[in-house]
Amino acid sequence: MQLSDLITRYPKLSPCADAIDRAAELWHTSLASGGKILLCGNGGSAADCDHIVGELMKGFLSRRPLPENEKARFAAVEASARSERLANELQRALPAISLCAHSAVFTAFDNDVDPEAVFAQLMYGYGTAHDTAFCLSTSGNSKNVVNAALAAKARGMTVVSMTGEKPAALDALSDVVIKVPETETYKIQELHLPVYHYLCAVTEERFFG
Repeated sequence: MQLSDLITRYPKLSPCADAIDRAAELWHTSLASGGKILLCGNGGSAADCDHIVGELMKGFLSRRPLPENEKARFAAVEASARSERLANELQRALPAISLCAHSAVFTAFDNDVDPEAVFAQLMYGYGTAHDTAFCLSTSGNSKNVVNAALAAKARGMTVVSMTGEKPAALDALSDVVIKVPETETYKIQELHLPVYHYLCAVTEERFFG
């Protein structure tokens, strides 16, 4: 997939092209080094985080079958029709975790500690220097997301953020910020979706052809 195809379909994203390209490179670097993508956001952005994980952890535009040497491991564990069927059904994954999907940790940390630090706690707990934090905030100023970016940097992680066009707190904490050229929340979210679909598609293509 070519970045030019995305810009042709969404010409309004033209000012973001360089940032999108750099974000794709950072995702690739993390995953190629054995890292993962850790995502956080609120409301619609939380739903986007879950959506992105769905595209990365299974086939998106390609099916990604297991290679034969990995299928053989299933047969080594159990030589059966069940094992063979499972090996044929599973797909290779691009490791990603939505920090928005941890209801028990969320409610416990919100109640016992600080709601504004819950993403930071998860980011710090999961994160390693090989990982990339992907922080979504239409304003770029959501306190729990900004704190997550800060924790990610403290862990030595790369931080990629996606916001609207206004200057924001995430700018100073991010290695790359994709600032889509809108200021209203729903319009920002409408442009976030094709960007992250592109990132998922080009990342899948680089790893699986």
